[in-house]
Amino acid sequence: MAGRGAMQGNVISDRYELDGRLGSGGMSSVYKATDHVLERTVAVKVLAEHLSDDEKFVARFRREALAVARLIHPNIVQVFDTGVDHGQHYIVMEYVDGRSGAQILQTSRQIEPEAAVEIAAQACAGLEYAHRQGIIHRDVKPGNLMVIGGPAGDGGEMAVKLTDFGIARATEQSRLTQVGSVVGTAAYLAPEQARGEEATPASDVYALGVVIYQLLTGRLPYEGSSLAELAIRRENEQPLPPTSYNDAVPETLSVAVLMALENDPELRFSTARSLADALRAGLAGRDP
Repeated sequence: MAGRGAMQGNVISDRYELDGRLGSGGMSSVYKATDHVLERTVAVKVLAEHLSDDEKFVARFRREALAVARLIHPNIVQVFDTGVDHGQHYIVMEYVDGRSGAQILQTSRQIEPEAAVEIAAQACAGLEYAHRQGIIHRDVKPGNLMVIGGPAGDGGEMAVKLTDFGIARATEQSRLTQVGSVVGTAAYLAPEQARGEEATPASDVYALGVVIYQLLTGRLPYEGSSLAELAIRRENEQPLPPTSYNDAVPETLSVAVLMALENDPELRFSTARSLADALRAGLAGRDP
């Protein structure tokens, strides 16, 4: 197999045999693969070819991959390896046999408040750990939350894992025109990030607040067909409380979610842990 391009043959670096595509976006494709050295199933993310030619991007991509590989936590998808084969850059990660938050939202309009809070609280645990290591996710959205089991899966115990840490940072300074991908994720960007300021733990809190809002209500707190429209709405409108769309949401939980969505980072929860505590309290009917 050696000497063949990564995609024509199915083996990358004489080690990872690609078994099938799990998903793809503008930046990369993810494949299920077998690691023949450790004899285990893994996920391999292969950078899109137009990005592999961008040397600055590749340097940042590899630097972020190395930083994320140091994050070892049950609520974070583990990065095992990174490398290049025939000019194609790749990251090898833990294979998660579950569904993304985006897939869950496609099949069910709203999910039960208990399940939504459990998903968010586990995501908070992963974020809190990463933040303490000095790493901000920067791109928390339903597609980057993997959910295993739980009511939307096989009914077993639920486990949530965050993926794609730091990838947004690698893209930020890239010369790519990313208009399409930005509008897709703009709804989850904290206002300060949208203004081009440095992301902080409170920026991840905001993004996760949007995800919880969506899980509870089946819609985004702000709708907008362009970045400008989204920004104007966010400046001038308050999102409707989740209770107005879903009777099952306790008023106290609704308040906690809206606090995570404050435009001013100072008014938000300053840590992921404090958001998790507030959501659990709100679910139980206590004021956050």
